[in-house]
Amino acid sequence: MAIGISTFSRFLYLNIYAFLLLVIGVGIFVLPLYHHWWGLTIQIIWFIGCLTESGKIFYSWKDKERKYTILMERNTPVFRPDTCAEYMKAPCGRLLVRIVLKDLQQENQYVALKQYQPSLKQLLQESCTESKTTIYINPKYNKS
Repeated sequence: MAIGISTFSRFLYLNIYAFLLLVIGVGIFVLPLYHHWWGLTIQIIWFIGCLTESGKIFYSWKDKERKYTILMERNTPVFRPDTCAEYMKAPCGRLLVRIVLKDLQQENQYVALKQYQPSLKQLLQESCTESKTTIYINPKYNKS
């Protein structure tokens, strides 16, 4: 039985990387590098970077709720592994897939979904090459 995504424990679980970045950012900020101006500069840049990325993850909560709903709808009543492929590319997406599988009582399917998780080499190749983005707006889409 699905309990939904909007619980405190699931908020903590899905935002674990944001909390990790926040702790790393604070840890970097309290390092005693302020004796040298270049150390302080690097320290502030890293702190702001960690804080910014942490904030982006926290801010994406509504998007995670929407994706949870989409995955639940697509995989009810029959589980379709292809619907999870896109989410297996990012750590936060994998956490979301785990929650969906738990709610669908299909936790054993996660091993099969690992095939969609790209290797480090693939991630580096995709990140370092230019990609073209195409946006399609379905004219027949009815939001209600």
